[in-house]
Amino acid sequence: MEYQNIIAEVKEQIFYITINRAEKLNALNKAVLQELASAISYASQSDEIRAVLITGAGEKAFVAGADIAEFQNYNLEEGKALAKDGQANVFDAIANCPKPVIAAVNGFALGGGLELAMACHIRIASENAKLGLPEVTLGLIPGYGGTQRLTELVGKGRAIEMITTADMITAQKAAEIGLVNEVVAQSELIEKAVSILNKIKLRAPLAITSALKSINAAGKENGFEIEIQEFANCFQTEDFKEGVSAFLEKRKAEFKGK
Repeated sequence: MEYQNIIAEVKEQIFYITINRAEKLNALNKAVLQELASAISYASQSDEIRAVLITGAGEKAFVAGADIAEFQNYNLEEGKALAKDGQANVFDAIANCPKPVIAAVNGFALGGGLELAMACHIRIASENAKLGLPEVTLGLIPGYGGTQRLTELVGKGRAIEMITTADMITAQKAAEIGLVNEVVAQSELIEKAVSILNKIKLRAPLAITSALKSINAAGKENGFEIEIQEFANCFQTEDFKEGVSAFLEKRKAEFKGK
């Protein structure tokens, strides 16, 4: 896998994706989105990968937003296609990835950058992180799931306040309202994210996938039915038999993802 705008590498079953446009504060353009789509598709299908970590190059920004110059002259249909394609190929693909995806938020996470972080399953922020959705200052609204995911994470009232005021919030405030899971020093950010993923790697991979699918269905009309089906699916896996045997034999389980 060779990319021009991201760095992607697998180490100890974790797929590290770094958006590598530090000089542009890692802003999302078409090329970045295409490469992210390719990387997430690869991660979803690879048996070698057990977890994904997404971050931005440098210490100033995770992703400071979208590259506005690329779509400043778009019309209605072009705007609709921009949001629809981005959602399907990148943001929804991350949210629905069968492997756990963690965002290590270093510095600014604004607009599409915050939407990218919110699409991930877990968010860890550095102390210097600033988060916000400033789209209304451009005469736009968040178009990559921001109105939906922010509301799910922090509630309707806070989502409306953040989006309509366009205010940035600190990492600590983000933790207080549930937008990020934890805040750590910049120097500890990747280490903390990796430690969480290493713990997840010890668990049954197919059960993790079933859990993610079920959690993503929370609040939907068929959410409980999906949970029941995924629970049942676990009973036909070798990992379930190994997990139960290990428990009864008082030893650590060795899961194979089968």
